[in-house]
Amino acid sequence: MAQVLEFKLPDLGEGLTEAEIVRWLVEVGDVVAVDQPIVEVETAKAMVEVPCPYGGVVTARFGEEGTELPVGAPLVTVAVGPPTSGDETVPTEGSGNVLVGYGTSEAPARRRRVRPVQPTSVAHATPVAHATAVAPAPAATVVPASLAVPVTPAALAVSQEAADGPVPVISPLVRRLARENGLDLREVAGSGPEGLILRADVENAVRAASVPQPTPVSAATPPPASSALAGSHRIPLKGMRGAVADKLSRSRREIPDATCWVDADATELMRARAAMNAAGGPKISLLALLARICTAALARFPELNSTVDLAAREVVRFDHVHLGFAAQTERGLVVPVVRDAHARDAEGLTAEFARLTETARDGRLTPGELTGGTFTLNNYGVFGVDGSTPIINHPEAAMLGVGRIIPKPWVHEGDLAVRQVVQLSLTFDHRVCDGGTAGGFLRYVADCVEQPAVLLRTL
Repeated sequence: MAQVLEFKLPDLGEGLTEAEIVRWLVEVGDVVAVDQPIVEVETAKAMVEVPCPYGGVVTARFGEEGTELPVGAPLVTVAVGPPTSGDETVPTEGSGNVLVGYGTSEAPARRRRVRPVQPTSVAHATPVAHATAVAPAPAATVVPASLAVPVTPAALAVSQEAADGPVPVISPLVRRLARENGLDLREVAGSGPEGLILRADVENAVRAASVPQPTPVSAATPPPASSALAGSHRIPLKGMRGAVADKLSRSRREIPDATCWVDADATELMRARAAMNAAGGPKISLLALLARICTAALARFPELNSTVDLAAREVVRFDHVHLGFAAQTERGLVVPVVRDAHARDAEGLTAEFARLTETARDGRLTPGELTGGTFTLNNYGVFGVDGSTPIINHPEAAMLGVGRIIPKPWVHEGDLAVRQVVQLSLTFDHRVCDGGTAGGFLRYVADCVEQPAVLLRTL
């Protein structure tokens, strides 16, 4: 006999507590294999395809595209069990450790029962009335109520009982946010499916409550012809954009940063790269050469490859360089991390930069590929600008910025000449070092740009 298993949104790692459904990859009634991706979700770190640990027939989906779900909320139910006559085998074993937070070598021993509710038409949780790959379950088989009647988000919520009925909220984060701001959820209109209250609804209600109410205008007094908010619209800071906003705000609050910069003659560096690429083999990128210069400079000035532990009041210096680099994508600016950049040569760095950039643009970076950096290289010259004072990528201690490389008049060997000039800037945490160290680091980087042979001393 078939058994119906409920698969919940797993722990996606890195402390993430919720995700937004971007795209369903299966329909109700589809037969799925073990570890087959069933839904694409967006977290505060990256886009992630979530694989299902069970093989069988999808009998219900929970959540419309665009809906935010907390970790542990139901995603799908899958009917698994031995095949019926003429059907393909439906696996009953789970997969291995597909994502952080759940292993599926054994099927769960417990099944949650949901109190039946009145049938309501819901698009995001549609049971299968007749699935040929699923035999009727006997009375002893535990089957979620979602297979008997359609389920609304309110029925899945941990209801906040009140005199006038339950509140349609699934996420415990939404409840906590409302509680911390003294907001009565019964007074909030939900914008989710079936009136489900989302985090954005609570945040909007909190903001509205904090804005002073305007003085009533009498019928004889016409309203103002224009308003500061006329024609405006609100864009929720959520997902990756919200995570970036939180991180940058924290960096500005906690880090006393300073910036120094210098112009450098990059003509010899560009010639060295051209000679490398003319010699055959994989092409070497300019970013890889700059990264190689960064790792050599950090070996001389390790103070900048560090972080500050506020709780312990200590500066933590790293023995390795996990180099982050800024990459522009359709979803915004992301900072993938090249692990152990100090141990890679220019060819290896070029290959890893190319892989991570392509993965970022496809929206397939994992949380692990976006975290753990110790120093960031920001090539904002690709935007056609000369300089910038970037915000440090918290909790790192420094960031090197590189502007565009363009022909400029330059005094070279006592004569005025046209040279390829670049502006380099270093933003650093003044707690980890003083200006002398930061200036020494930046000067060494500029020297390597102007005379690449300087790097030979560290090879």
